Amino acid sequence: MSEKDYIEEIETIRKNLTGIIHYTPLERSHTFSVLTNNQVFLKLENFQRTGSFKIRGAYNKISNLPETERKKGVITASAGNHGQAVALAAKLFDINSTIVVPENSPIVKIEAIKNYNDKGKVVEHGMTYDDAYQKALEIKNEEDLIFIHAFNDMNIIKGQATIGLEVLEQFPEIEYILCPIGGGGLISGISSYCKKLNSNIKIIGVQSDKAPFMFEAFKGKDLKPLEMKDTICDGIAVKKPGDMTLEMIKEYVDDILLVSDEEVANAILLLLERSKIYVEGAGAAGLAALLSKKLNITNKNVAVIISGGNLTPNLLNRIIKKGLIKAGRLLKFKTKVSDVPGALLNVLRVIAEEKGNIISIIHEREKLELEYKQAEVILEIETRNQHHINEILKKLKEHFPIEVMKF
Repeated sequence: MSEKDYIEEIETIRKNLTGIIHYTPLERSHTFSVLTNNQVFLKLENFQRTGSFKIRGAYNKISNLPETERKKGVITASAGNHGQAVALAAKLFDINSTIVVPENSPIVKIEAIKNYNDKGKVVEHGMTYDDAYQKALEIKNEEDLIFIHAFNDMNIIKGQATIGLEVLEQFPEIEYILCPIGGGGLISGISSYCKKLNSNIKIIGVQSDKAPFMFEAFKGKDLKPLEMKDTICDGIAVKKPGDMTLEMIKEYVDDILLVSDEEVANAILLLLERSKIYVEGAGAAGLAALLSKKLNITNKNVAVIISGGNLTPNLLNRIIKKGLIKAGRLLKFKTKVSDVPGALLNVLRVIAEEKGNIISIIHEREKLELEYKQAEVILEIETRNQHHINEILKKLKEHFPIEVMKF
């Protein structure tokens, strides 16, 4: 297919998606532009239907199935987002869907899949995407269903390519695009479209260092089995790259970077605090790479693909708590005071004078190691930064024995 024909096909797909998907914003972020010394734009696919970009590819794939195949019903394996997309797309075509997910998939994603299609069902199997994938293939053969691959399929890839179309339509001067990589369907679509339209655009993939399988393949290393570790980037934790996507990535992608869970967690927290944007781990990977200076660029127009927003509240709570601790905005310590009226008040007075905000107090009198006229107090307080913590501790230690505690 010629470049012109390919570009026109993606444009046609995008028109066919009108009314099915949201035309998501491409917003300039002042905060991240200043922090990275670039012009940073966020393509907010977390605002997409089902909370991620996946509906683009899933709908395009099912819409291209012959009617005889649609009637059989569809099946897929998914870490969550693709499963939601297939369930919704199947619902829109009024057909059955079966979604196989790892048993440790976020509850919010599993419940969403169930809610998207009343003719669908969810099967939980294994602990990784690849476990779920193998189970889905078994069910496909047993029940004669049509398999919808999460990434290694040209109709899926072309559906995701419509994001690249929108980015260049919204801001044609974009010079860099940072995109998360799991199986590679998203970046294959975006890069193939954008490079055919403008070969000067740099496409940079970002993968979790706990699941670096596309990175290893892209760098030409042996595709030997690697251990996949638990990561907050569950949406891009795929053990085996697609052969189709790997070929396209080698042709169109300029580089792939790795990010740690800590870097991703920091990006999630900054997106929430500074931009009021709720993003899952995979969705924050591209921004994490930019903020962590993994890409040595300045004064460039950079689009970051925020691919999804299906983050569980429990995980968000842990990210926020750890982020506050690392930033010096929480302090936990214990001290001993005389077990007499007003003793605790003396501790609280020092904290108040130093502008600390008390979150919790545990007052303990019955521990065996305590003297009979002594009490132990554990306090958790809110602070401004590490310097503020040091000032509070300095004042407290002038009057009380202090032991800083881990959270």
